[in-house]
Amino acid sequence: MLKAKDEGGYMKKWFSVAAVVIIIVFIGYTTAQCAQDAPRISKDELKVKLGSPGVLLIDVRTESDWGMSNEKITGAVRMDPTAVDTWTATLPKDKEIILYCA
Repeated sequence: MLKAKDEGGYMKKWFSVAAVVIIIVFIGYTTAQCAQDAPRISKDELKVKLGSPGVLLIDVRTESDWGMSNEKITGAVRMDPTAVDTWTATLPKDKEIILYCA
């Protein structure tokens, strides 16, 4: 049988674990929802936009995926996807930004 003091500690641990699980599920759901909500364009739509001065195409494939690929889009700027927090602030506000992440 648990004493009142031990029971309180058990309940605090249980609530802490439950809160962490809820937060993880919420983050996973919102991340998946954001990915589904991201606008997408087709290859043909991209071809029409390539070369336009109002468009900036950023290749955000991982270094290994980018390096192993025989296909690179002419005019695309390669940016490290793991450093997105550092380079997003440098993006121009007056251009359409297209991220390529095959």
